[in-house]
Amino acid sequence: MFHLARETAKDFWEVEALYDLCFAPGREALSSYRLREGACAINNLCYVARDFDGILAGAIRYWAVKIDNAKVLLLGPIAVHPTRQGEGLGSYLISESLSSATLQGWQRVMLVGDAPYYGRFGFECLPNVKMPPPTNPSRILGLALVADAWKGISGQVRGN
Repeated sequence: MFHLARETAKDFWEVEALYDLCFAPGREALSSYRLREGACAINNLCYVARDFDGILAGAIRYWAVKIDNAKVLLLGPIAVHPTRQGEGLGSYLISESLSSATLQGWQRVMLVGDAPYYGRFGFECLPNVKMPPPTNPSRILGLALVADAWKGISGQVRGN
């Protein structure tokens, strides 16, 4: 069982260590990280999951970006500690945070990731959306939180 809570300033370095553990050393060179530079995370959508003993098991963050004039949530990074993978924690973090985003009035979410994994949450390829290089276009995925939220939206993703 996990306890989900909003990430606080006290969690920051522990979450960063989890991301370092789960991702390649060059994670901050990725295009999605460049969009986050100088930006603040959407605090009320950033969560940590801790086990019964208070040990960090997973974390998820969101950022505001724009495509043309449309406001978009950028999901990521999300990480689950290697010893806790396979327990459904990643799905739990995504589902709960997407529910919160919907309740907070967000209309659309995007990420750079694996379509087979994120497709089960409803994410689909966004062929008309461009990320800074190097990004594989087939990994640019989006989810409409309200009907037709992605209709007519195309162009370059930029920081907010």
